[in-house]
Amino acid sequence: MDSKGADHLTRVRHLREEFGSANERLVKRLRSSDDHAAERVAADGGWSAAQVGWHVATVNTRFAALLSGDIPAVKPLPDDFQEKPWKDIAAELPEKIQASAAAMPPPHVKRADAIAALEASAVKMARAFDTLTAERGAKIGVTNQLVGTINLYQVGEWAASHAARHDNQAHRALSSGA
Repeated sequence: MDSKGADHLTRVRHLREEFGSANERLVKRLRSSDDHAAERVAADGGWSAAQVGWHVATVNTRFAALLSGDIPAVKPLPDDFQEKPWKDIAAELPEKIQASAAAMPPPHVKRADAIAALEASAVKMARAFDTLTAERGAKIGVTNQLVGTINLYQVGEWAASHAARHDNQAHRALSSGA
């Protein structure tokens, strides 16, 4: 295997581990809470922990579709595309982001449904990482108003970051009491 292939496999392994770890933390958090706590709307009027889980699962499914090419939003990147480190992109994200209508959770989400959706979306992400080639990872991407133009490797980074960010939100929702 050449160094490009080895670098690709290393990067995908890292993406899988980062995403899997962040998603599993959220699943574990929901599993360790009870239905009442997980389904209670946050004291500040924000989402319940179960709604957070539902949202993350919905967005994970979208990320998986982007990675696998199942939706036409991905495009070849310009020849002069320069990958910006994800930590720099993430640092520029606003603290509060309005979810798109498609990713807004319903008014009530059951804890068990959120867990099942998160687990199913993790399988989709794992399969999507399996289909990602070095060529597609580096030279295919998307443009989004929040993050600008990114390649598919960075979509994987975004997925991990998104799950981790919302795990923190679920923690706050569960800690807020009622």
